[in-house]
Amino acid sequence: MKRRKGYYSISVVAKMFDVHQQTIRLYEKEGLITPQRTEGGTRLFTEEDVDKLEEIIHLTHKMGVNIAGVEMILRLQRKIKKMQDDMNKVFEQAQHQLGEETNTLKQEATKSAEKLLTLKKPRVPVALPKPRSAKEEAPLPSNEVVEEWKIEYDE
Repeated sequence: MKRRKGYYSISVVAKMFDVHQQTIRLYEKEGLITPQRTEGGTRLFTEEDVDKLEEIIHLTHKMGVNIAGVEMILRLQRKIKKMQDDMNKVFEQAQHQLGEETNTLKQEATKSAEKLLTLKKPRVPVALPKPRSAKEEAPLPSNEVVEEWKIEYDE
């Protein structure tokens, strides 16, 4: 059923859910719902009250749960919601911490890379003749001239 925002009287809420007003008063007496009251004592039900009442009526009329069971279910739902909220806060804090640590590590890595680049000298290749062994001291045939070069880098 589509509802408008605002406050509802007990008679309107009773018609919404096809229950007797006395049933709603009983749920209030048992502490399952706490509607606001005017100075004259008239009950005013908010959207949240109506949603909660809808759940209570579903549990009692459709599921066959007694009032004590409904009270226990509602209490457990509140605890679960609080635990979920607490867990969400813990996850948000951990995510924030990980983000900060990631940024710190990135900055440190960038600084280290910059420092390494400043320490590294440019390497200039220098060509040196490759030393020959005693066997290679023999003269080469006159028609071939072969030179081998070994390249080393200055540091």
